[in-house]
Parts: sequence; structure tokens; C-alpha cells
Amino acid sequence: MMKNTTLTWGITLLLALVLLGSCQPESKETSSVAPLIDQVKESYAPDKRVAIFDIAFENDSLKGQTNLPQALEELTKKLDSAGVSFTNQVDLLPDKALAGKTHGVVTISVANIRSAPKHSAELATQATMGTPVNVLKKDGSWYLVQTPDNYISWVDAAGIELMDQSAYDQWEGSPKLVFTGLLGYVYESEDESMMVTDLTAGNLLKLVAENKSHYQVALPDGRQGFLQKDMAMPFEEWITTRSLSDHNLISTAKNMMGVPYLWGGTSIKGVDCSGFTKTIYFLNGQVIPRDASQQVHEGELVDTEKNWDKLEVGDLLFFGRKATEDRPERIVHVGMWIGNNSFIHSRGRVRISSFDPNSPNYDEYELGRYLRTKRIRQIPSEHVIEVAKVMN
Repeated sequence: MMKNTTLTWGITLLLALVLLGSCQPESKETSSVAPLIDQVKESYAPDKRVAIFDIAFENDSLKGQTNLPQALEELTKKLDSAGVSFTNQVDLLPDKALAGKTHGVVTISVANIRSAPKHSAELATQATMGTPVNVLKKDGSWYLVQTPDNYISWVDAAGIELMDQSAYDQWEGSPKLVFTGLLGYVYESEDESMMVTDLTAGNLLKLVAENKSHYQVALPDGRQGFLQKDMAMPFEEWITTRSLSDHNLISTAKNMMGVPYLWGGTSIKGVDCSGFTKTIYFLNGQVIPRDASQQVHEGELVDTEKNWDKLEVGDLLFFGRKATEDRPERIVHVGMWIGNNSFIHSRGRVRISSFDPNSPNYDEYELGRYLRTKRIRQIPSEHVIEVAKVMN
């Protein structure tokens, strides 16, 4: 009986100590640091999809990680000015463990880039062969990367070729080809008996040699093969043909008719709504943000009143939930205007919808959740330079 009583008192005392420790008020210094961290985060990294600023103040130390050295410097200056004593234990990305291999180039036709380092994680976005990425850190066989549109997510090691600065400069400076078909293949030999890789629109390959019928090409990881000449174009020639004309935008969009909806998709193999509009623009020379909620902040406001006469081919239409006193506006869908009271979008599959009640494509559902239209087309000299930097 005495033994059980002693045990009971011991457990009670332990619980009391735990509760006492958990109820200790936050120190004045800790409470003063949190607002400073929030200020810097709001200024430098308001969107966690495109920037990392995961920092906390614990036990007189700054802890966490960021890929924004300027933001970290700003925070430490604020703490110094506030007279806060601290130890800086923040991990600045890229991780030193990468040993200088902080560049990557996508080496498969379409790399699936996920929200967490596992194949079961949500598909965040995609990147096509030849796309350069910044490599931030490694977790097992996965790499945290940042794509040219600044999206940050995880890619399997098989999807990219790691490079140091020297190797990347060599790849970047080599002559390139752009695959201009929708779907195709690189073969081991000219007789096309065995495939090296599949290809999708916009894939970028290194030009090794050529003959009358084929290009000899190299992938970013060094694999080589042959590609039919009528399926590709030298990069320098291709980039000069990019134009955001009405014809080009409509043609590119309609070439993807019927492509299945894929959450996170940005390729001919599958697209979500914003991945579709992003791909249309990219294949014609302009880089736009990844998500509809990001795209809506681009360009010039054209309409909010369903005045379709104001719209031009290429304008982006945004749909969703209107703001109320209790909840903010929410952008959930986007499509591209193609004229004649119609727009093209990815919902279930790439399709054309109309706001004309007499049209067989009349879409009462999207009409009911229409919010606004934005014009995002840039002048040629601007967007050609932009895409050339991204792809080459």
C-alpha cells in the first residue's frame, strides 16, 4: 500500500511540474521578436509557394530556414536595433550539403513536382525537359527545387540532372533544339527501333549533329539519340518565331483540346486550369505565374461587369467566390478568351465554353461564378527576352 501511495505522489508531482512549465508566460523578449519576424515575412515572403521564410525565435536563438538572404539580414538588423540578444542558427538555402550542385535541369519529358518529398504527395506543378531549376536541399532521393516561375516544391532525383556552376554554364552555352510537336520520341538510332525517351511540346535538347532526316541530340543527363528533323527547331530560330498573336494563342490552345484535367499539370500530358493558361503563354513566348490566384494579379483589369465586348483574344477570365463581410474573395478557376463570346479552359478536360445562351457550348455554371477579366499580354521585345532567359 505504501509503495502505491509513493508512486501516486510521484506521478502527481511530475504532472504538476509539467503543467507549471507549460503555463510559464512567454518572455518579453520572445513576444517582441515574433512581430518583427512577421513583418519581414510579410515584406519578403508573403506567398509560401514562391519563397521560404520559416523562422522562429526559441531559447534566445533564431531557428529555421530561408532561401532569402536579404530577408534574413533585414531581420537580424531589426533584432540588433531592438536590443535583442540572439544566436543565428537559421539554415540559409541552398544547403551546403549539396556541395555546390545547386543547379538542376529537368531530364525527362515532364517532371512531376510535388508538395512533399514523396510520390503520394499532392502534385504542385510540372516542369518539362530542359527547364533549369534552382536546387535548395535534399531529402532522401528528393530535391527541393525552385522553378523559373519561382514555384518551390519537391522533385524525385530521377527527374533532374544536378550540376555545379561549371557544368550548368556548359549546358546553357551549348546549341539547343526545341521539340515543336505535341508528343514524340528520341530513338537510339535512326531506324527508330528503340526509344530513349518520350517528348512533349517545348522540350529542350542539346544539338550534337544532324543529317538530312534526323538531329542527333543529347539530354541534360548525357543520354543521346536521334530525333526527326521535322519535329524540332533550333532554339534561336524558334524564339524569334514566338508571337502572342491572336492566331498563335488560339492555335496553341485548340491543339490541346481534349487533354485531360490533371491537378498540378502544366504539360500536354495533363493540365489544370492555370497550368493550361500558363502553357499557352509559355509556348508562345511569355512566362506567367503558376496558379490562378497568382495570375489574377498580373496585367490590366479589363472587365468586372460581364461586358464581353471589352474582351480581346488572350485575355484571362477568372472565376470563383465573391467577397462578403464574412469571407474574402477566392479565385478558383481561369480560362482564356478566344472571341465570339467564347473561352477555352481546362475543366475535366480542355474544352471551349460560351456565354451565349444559344450556343451548344453555353456554360451557365462558369457564367454564375465569373469575377473579372485581366489582360496580360506583353510586347514582343519583353516576352522574348524573358523566355530566352528561362529556357536557355
